[in-house]
Amino acid sequence: MIQIGSKQTLTVVSRKEFGVYLAEPGEQESRILLPKKQVPEGTKPGDQLQVFIYRDSEDRLIATMQMPLITLGQVARLSVVQETKIGAFLDWGLEKDLLLPFHEQTYRVHQGEECLVALYLDKSSRLCATMKIYPYLENSAPYEKEDHVEGLIYDSSERFGLFVAVDDRYSGLIPRKEVRGRLQPGQRISGRVTSVREDGKLNISVREKAYLQIDGDAELVMKVMDEYDGVLPFNDKASPEVIDRELGLSKAAFKRAVGRLLKQKKIRITETGIRRIS
Repeated sequence: MIQIGSKQTLTVVSRKEFGVYLAEPGEQESRILLPKKQVPEGTKPGDQLQVFIYRDSEDRLIATMQMPLITLGQVARLSVVQETKIGAFLDWGLEKDLLLPFHEQTYRVHQGEECLVALYLDKSSRLCATMKIYPYLENSAPYEKEDHVEGLIYDSSERFGLFVAVDDRYSGLIPRKEVRGRLQPGQRISGRVTSVREDGKLNISVREKAYLQIDGDAELVMKVMDEYDGVLPFNDKASPEVIDRELGLSKAAFKRAVGRLLKQKKIRITETGIRRIS
């Protein structure tokens, strides 16, 4: 069976002035055209050719000897070559660019950028790209708890957190309770595996364990304090929302960092804020 979006080895069943027709053995009724400019020199009936099946600019099913950067069900990073009223078009290695509809974008992409997408068939049996890649990622990552990983945040959920494509291939999640600061879809992150779930998906934190993270958090507090001319306009009694908005830290992490700075005699706490000691 000829399958759109797939690489297939088909047999040449007839030759015409405008190209050759291909089919699977015994299924000559389901023929598909390989245009003349794509036909290798010396090709004759009976020869087998590996081709990719897609729709041309006139929406006709057609074969090509060019191999795309992505096939049906795969995930790949592609470049945005054009923005239109219906979505973005991506370079996938073929003459006709690949459509990424607006409703399949998890965040807006722009010309010149790259985005991680999967290839799927829409309701009209047309090949399209989607950034909603959760169903296409693998659940067999070669990582264990405490391993460090890199990935792309590709989607978000108020209920679950931030979805991450680890190595652009494996399924990961930054749980909602681990989301701090300005993390958002489109960002690449470095993180730590906090657990490997039974289904093989990875839970990830972008922070180290508390005893390793505390010095970095203390440096962050000092840096932000300098931006406020040496006086942070809130202290360790501030609400978690204020601390997260200004520093991207949990209240517990903030209090640990403040405690470290107090011990080092670098700050003093007032009723309205925290002051740097020169």
